[in-house]
Parts: sequence; structure tokens; C-alpha cells
Amino acid sequence: MTDMACYIFGAGDFDGLEERPGAEDYVIAADGGYTACRRAGVEPQLLLGDFDSLAEVPALPHVERVPVEKDDTDMMLAVKRGLERGETLFHLYGGMGGQRTDHTVANFQALLYLADHGAEGWLHGRGERWTAIRDGSIVFPARPEGILSVFCVGPDAEGVTIRGAQYPLEGATLTASVPLGVSNHFIGQDIMVEVTHGSLLLGLHD
Repeated sequence: MTDMACYIFGAGDFDGLEERPGAEDYVIAADGGYTACRRAGVEPQLLLGDFDSLAEVPALPHVERVPVEKDDTDMMLAVKRGLERGETLFHLYGGMGGQRTDHTVANFQALLYLADHGAEGWLHGRGERWTAIRDGSIVFPARPEGILSVFCVGPDAEGVTIRGAQYPLEGATLTASVPLGVSNHFIGQDIMVEVTHGSLLLGLHD
């Protein structure tokens, strides 16, 4: 990855950093994600949250305390702060796993929010990572094996095309109630996924 990116850390599970943030990147710790930052040896430029999952708020130069009762999750607020800075590439760590599936779903929605605002977002978990596209396309580099799942989210996704995978698709309509795109497979080629109209949530599994 060569583009400048915004890294956001939550308090959930992930295997480790695929690539460490560089000097030009921006790092946000969302509440308990500060612990994950410290564990990874990364110093955040912004610590944000209601601090309900952090035992003690560290004395950092930039700390934003938000109310416990609010419309956004801490992770979503961090996403919005990144967008306000003009960031266009986001890597979300610690946004999956644990006993709070509701927060995992909320972070899937954050990926869709980023896609709706012209940004690229990746949610990294344990052995999996997710992204979302809207009215567009994405190419996944070739790999000898692995699983790619494609889900429609929201209204019907029209003109869905998948090329280079074990199970190709051409100009199909996917719906949110039928998991037609689950568990496709890499076969050593680039995989291209396109949607003409609508939103797709895409998951890569090792």
C-alpha cells in the first residue's frame, strides 16, 4: 500500500497489522482501541470516545471526549473525523469479534458509509477482511486459494458481474435476502467485481 491512509483502531479482535502506519498516515484510537494501538506499538494522533471501555484516559495531545448517549459509535465517529480531514483510504482494526456482533454489523455499515462518500475502507479481522463498493468495481489480486463472499446490502444490487472467480456472474441482480454470492473461490486469477447500481459488501477469507 502506497497511498496515505487513515488507520482506526477499535477494541475488537484482529490478527495483526498487514502494514504499519507510515509517517504520512493518520491514526485514530477509538476508545478502548488505544490499548490495541499500544499493543501494536502505534501512537495515535487522536484518541476519541466516550471512554466506557478504557480504564484510564491517557494524557495525549489530542483527546476528544464524546457523550455516552450519542447517535454514532466511537468507530463511526472516528470514520467521520477521518473524512473531515479529507482521507480517502481507511483501514479499520479491532472492529470485529468478541461478543458484540452488533458492533461488527455497525462497522460493516461504516464501510458502506465510506463507499457512499467516495472513500475506500477495509475492516480487518482474524483471517478475514471486508470492504464495500457502491455503483462501481473493484479488482482483487490473484491468489492461489481463498474465499471471496459478495453480499447485496440495501435495495437490490443490479448489474453485478464477477469475473476470474470459480463461480462467475454476469449482469445479475443480487438481493439482500438471498446469499447467492457467498463462498466464491480464487483460482489463481485476479477477481473483478462490479455493480452497476447498488451497494455490495465483500469479504476476503484466508
